[in-house]
Amino acid sequence: MTPSKDTVLCISLAGRPGTFGVRFHNHLYEQLGLDYYYKAMTTQDLPAAVGGIRALGIRGCGVSMPYKEASIALVDELDPSVAAIDSLNTIVNTDGHLKAYNTDYIAVRQLIEQHDLDPRQTFALRGSGGMAKAVACAFRDAGFALGTVVARNEDAGRQLASNCGYEWRASLGELRPSLLVNVTPIGMAGGAEAQQLAFAEEAIEDAQTVFDVVAMPARTPLIVAAEGRGKQVITGLEVIALQALEQFVLYTGVRPSREQVERAVAFARG
Repeated sequence: MTPSKDTVLCISLAGRPGTFGVRFHNHLYEQLGLDYYYKAMTTQDLPAAVGGIRALGIRGCGVSMPYKEASIALVDELDPSVAAIDSLNTIVNTDGHLKAYNTDYIAVRQLIEQHDLDPRQTFALRGSGGMAKAVACAFRDAGFALGTVVARNEDAGRQLASNCGYEWRASLGELRPSLLVNVTPIGMAGGAEAQQLAFAEEAIEDAQTVFDVVAMPARTPLIVAAEGRGKQVITGLEVIALQALEQFVLYTGVRPSREQVERAVAFARG
């Protein structure tokens, strides 16, 4: 569908814009005959960018690192998914009123259920940023009580652990939890740590399940190492697909069929 003066614009803001959201949303817009267009962007002036969403009538905005926490002060209303976490990933503009959501949280809760993860198992979550907050809170609210937050940033790590009732460690050390969760950029394509493992091989060997929130690539070094050892894996691609779907519904009011979503994910992966 060719954009026109009536086309509804949706965007994303990220420190390192990717192509998944662009391809996913635009594919579904075309398949469903919706006069929408989605574009990925970055900014060096977050207040001006969010002000532009309001002023220009941009319908929706996906928010990624490093803007998830700083954007909170710039919106008008927080959905409970944001208020409890203090981190957003979605802004919806309704006639100039900006409401924030966290579809990362929603996606992780869904994945915990879909993969039948046992809340009685021990787990370690590496990371302490906005996405880590969403993941940690999702595990907490799913009944996981035996968690450890592993973060080099002691202040942020301790605060996240305290908020969720978990322990904090600067490193995993000799701890061997049955579930490992990476919520850092380690293993992300194009990054300085693209070829590194978020957890030591010994910890991966002793784990039952490995969950990597990094979506680019879908098979990160951590996921490859876990699959090679026969572990259950949950990938960042699963997270990004579910959270993008919930964003799509918030922006358009339309929920695609499962088959339509699967085709959009396949298209978005290229």
